[in-house]
Amino acid sequence: MTDKPKIYIIDVTNRDGVQTSRICLSKLQKTMLNLYLNEMGVSQSEFGFPVTRHETNYLNANLELAKIGALFPIKLSGWLRATKEDVDTAFKFVEGLKYVNLSISTSDQMITHKFKGKLDHQSVIKEMMEAVREAAKLGVELIGVNAEDASRTRLEYLIEFAMSAKEAGAHRIRYCDTLGCDTPFTMYERIKLLAEAVKLPIEVHCHNDLGLVVANSIAGARAANDAGCDAYINTCVNGMGERAGNADLISVILAIKYGNAMQEYQLDERIRLKVAWRICKYASYAFGVPIPINQPGIGANAFAHESGIHADGALKDRRNYELYDFEELGRGEPEIIETGRQITTGEYSGIKGFRNVYDKIEVAFKDNAEAAEVLELVRYANVHNQKPLVEDELKFIAKYPDIARKIFTMSP
Repeated sequence: MTDKPKIYIIDVTNRDGVQTSRICLSKLQKTMLNLYLNEMGVSQSEFGFPVTRHETNYLNANLELAKIGALFPIKLSGWLRATKEDVDTAFKFVEGLKYVNLSISTSDQMITHKFKGKLDHQSVIKEMMEAVREAAKLGVELIGVNAEDASRTRLEYLIEFAMSAKEAGAHRIRYCDTLGCDTPFTMYERIKLLAEAVKLPIEVHCHNDLGLVVANSIAGARAANDAGCDAYINTCVNGMGERAGNADLISVILAIKYGNAMQEYQLDERIRLKVAWRICKYASYAFGVPIPINQPGIGANAFAHESGIHADGALKDRRNYELYDFEELGRGEPEIIETGRQITTGEYSGIKGFRNVYDKIEVAFKDNAEAAEVLELVRYANVHNQKPLVEDELKFIAKYPDIARKIFTMSP
């Protein structure tokens, strides 16, 4: 705890965002998002599922990037079910894991109709506590405990659950509005009572089923801060996520920075909005999902003025019709697309075309052997992504070829 609590961002694009139905990210794309999130000053990335075998090499490779300082100071956390078995399995595959979130359902609805008699309210708490203690025994430095469906959980039981998590050694409690059914009013009231009772930092994890996801996230963070606790808002880039999505990363940051009555609340000072344009455009390309033209801060129309009154007012003083500057989000440069001759890299590229592409992005190789090694990895990366690589991906592969090789390798 600090004298003045803060609001931090935990981005869950690489865990909840990739659970969006019918779309996915490659392991290289997930890695690039972690790099962008780190550059943006985001506190933590929930970077995947340590018990899922196809994630193993990617998770270990990203922890290696963290170890050498390429992914620092961002924390890379894994999502696990709150069972001792999941914790043990996770550390069998991903030994270097230092940050985890352990999740279990807490509502009467879920306990009765999801667990179907396998667990009751007390055994839910027992399983969770065993998992927390096992994670601590294995050397986890930061343990978050997730109350899935917290918004439909009886408050008395939710507080009992959270207090038990604290007793077992948890460092944070994640309040999950799993169905997006809270409103800013209920969110504030419930989280304030929870934070006052448990006296731990509160993570706010909201879904957008009623279109209230950003408002709920901000209300929950305010409640935790007002109770004297740090708040951690869970976000996804471009609001990706299951069903109607999660809280949009950029919208949440803008709401904290520019929303009325939010100035007394302190956002993590490491946040760099300048990266917003790049990360959102990359995520849109990687997911294959266009950014809506009316997306806050990032959409094509976010700073567009056409009506006479608005255009006149904006030209006189941009503050007449703009809350914040487009330059703050890294916007402003024209996007130029070559329409003449283009040499691209792909799964069938040759060495001359490949060298030409890397010359253009000012990456030099010490000899032909190094160039041939990177070319082979670039070929694999194109198969891996199933789309042309962007400049930052090409630079990453050239800079970290051994780590890239691990990311592209999967074993059944």
